[in-house]
Amino acid sequence: MFLFAIISFLINTYILIIIINVVMSWLIAFDIVNEENDAAVKLTALLKKLTDPVFVPVRKYVPPIGGIDFTPLIIIIGLQILASIIFPY
Repeated sequence: MFLFAIISFLINTYILIIIINVVMSWLIAFDIVNEENDAAVKLTALLKKLTDPVFVPVRKYVPPIGGIDFTPLIIIIGLQILASIIFPY
C-alpha cells in the first residue's frame, strides 16, 4: 500500500511539473516573464531537464500542429491512464 502511495505521489508531482512547464512557457511567450531574468532562466532549465526525457521521444511521433505543442497534454493523459490502471479504485 505504501508503494502505491509513493507511485501516485510521483505521478501527480510529475503532472504538476508539466503544468508548471507549460505555464512558464506561456508566460515567456506572452512576454509576461522576461526570459533573460536569472530566476526564469534557472527555472526553465530545471523544467527542461525534468520534462525533456519524456517529451523528446513523444515529439518524434507527435510534432507541433499549427505551432501548438500537444506533447504535454498527451503525456498528462498517458500518466492519468497509467494511474487509473495501477490504482483502479
